[in-house]
Amino acid sequence: MKSPSVFECQHCGYASAKWLGRCPDCGSWNSFLEEKRRGPAAVSSMNRAGAKAARLAEVSTEATPRLPTGNPEFDRVLGGGIVPGSLTLLGGEPGAGKSTLLLQIALNLQAGGECVLYVSGEESAQQIRLRADRLESPHAAAESPGDVFILAESNLEAVVAAIDDREPTVVIVDSIQTAFSESLDSAPGSLGQVRHCASRFLNLAKSRAVPVFLIGHVTKDGSIAGPKTLEHIVDAVLYFEGERHQNHRIVRAVKNRFGAANEVGIFEMTSKGLIPVRNPSGLFLPDREAVAPGSAVVCAVEGTRPLLVEVQALVVATQYGTARRVATGIDYNRISVLVAILEKRLGVQMNGCDIYVNAAGGIEIDEPGSDLGIFAAIFSSMRNRSLPPSTVILGELSLSGDIRPVSQAHLRLREAAAMGFRKCVLPAGNLPLVDPVGNIETIPVRTVDQVSEILFG
Repeated sequence: MKSPSVFECQHCGYASAKWLGRCPDCGSWNSFLEEKRRGPAAVSSMNRAGAKAARLAEVSTEATPRLPTGNPEFDRVLGGGIVPGSLTLLGGEPGAGKSTLLLQIALNLQAGGECVLYVSGEESAQQIRLRADRLESPHAAAESPGDVFILAESNLEAVVAAIDDREPTVVIVDSIQTAFSESLDSAPGSLGQVRHCASRFLNLAKSRAVPVFLIGHVTKDGSIAGPKTLEHIVDAVLYFEGERHQNHRIVRAVKNRFGAANEVGIFEMTSKGLIPVRNPSGLFLPDREAVAPGSAVVCAVEGTRPLLVEVQALVVATQYGTARRVATGIDYNRISVLVAILEKRLGVQMNGCDIYVNAAGGIEIDEPGSDLGIFAAIFSSMRNRSLPPSTVILGELSLSGDIRPVSQAHLRLREAAAMGFRKCVLPAGNLPLVDPVGNIETIPVRTVDQVSEILFG
C-alpha cells in the first residue's frame, strides 16, 4: 500500500494535499515540499501502552539534582546546572562557538566521571579530536574517569541504537538540521525531518532522564531554522549573541523551564576555547577618567545579573533632506520615542539632526530601565557637554516626561558601587532604599526637566 503524502510549507508548516506555488498562510513562494506520512496503523503501533495518569497530590516535589557542567557561566544560563531529562536547543551564527562550547562541556563532564555521547552530522571524529587537542584540555586524556564517545552519524535510528548501547549521561547532537529519519522520505533539514527528529529526542530524554543538547542552525534574520514548534517542544532555548569581530560571546536563555528566562552568560573567545568572564561589567565599561559628550552608563538587569553598559550617542547636523536614526544594540523604535520626548518636553528641535546610538561591547539592551541613560546620552551629545563623571543613570521614561521606577534598584546600585561609581541618578519612586549601598550618592528625579537641570545645570 502506498504511503500517504502531503505537501508542507517549509516556512510555516501549512499542509496541502497538492503542491502550491504560493503558501496561502504565510505568503512565501516555492516553499512546498512533499512529506510522507504514516498510516493510522503505523501511528497507533508507536503509542506507548500502560501510561497511567497520576494524582497531582501524589506527584513527588523533591528537588531534582542538577548536574554541574564545570563552567559557572553556562550553569548560570541553565539555571544552576543540567536538569536530568531536559532538552536544550543552542543556536547561533556560524563560527560563534556552539560546537566548541558544548565540546568543552563534554570534556568537563568527562573529568567528573560522566559518560557523554557527542553525535556529529557535520564533522568527522578526527576533526572533533583535533578541536579537543586545540583546546588543550587535560580531560581528553584516556585516563580521565569518564568517557566521551564520538559518533559521526546523521541517521536517527543509528543514533538511538548508539544511545541504547552506550547508555550515556548526556547526549549532544550537532546539529538537529542534519539529522534524518528513515521513516520519512524528505531530505535532512526539511520541516518534517526537523520536527520528527526533535520529537524523538524529546521522548528519549523524558523517558530515560537523559539530558539532550541540540545545536541549531540560524537563518539570515537570526532565528533558528526549522519549524517554530522546534522551540516550543524544547525545555530551554539558548542563543549566541555579540558581534563577530568582538573577542567575547554572550549566551542568552530566551526560554528556560528550569531557570530564569533572559539570563546571560558571558565568555571570552581564546585559543583554548570559551573562557568565562569573571567581571562582565568591566568588559562593557570604558576608561572613566575622561568622559566624552554623548557617553552615559546604564545598569541593565539580564535575568538575575546586573550589567553596567556604556551607551554612546552622536548627534550631528544632517546632510540630507531626511534625518537618519541609527541604533546598534538598542531598539530603533525606542530611540524614536525618546527623541520625541526630548523634543516635546524640553523643546529641543532635532528634525535636522542625524542621531546614532550604540551599546558598547556588542550587547543588546532591551529593558525599559535604561531609557533615562539613553535619553541623557542623546541630550549630552546634542548639548556637546559631558555628563558628570562616575555617575550611573537609571529610570524608565513615560510619554508624559515622568520617570517611572525601575525593578531591582538595590541590585543595580550594589553593582554600580562595586565598580567604583559615586553617584546614581534614579527615579524618586525607588527611594528610600531598604538598605544603604556603600558610599554611592543617590539623586532622585521625577521628570525630564529635573534631569536636565541636574546633569547640565
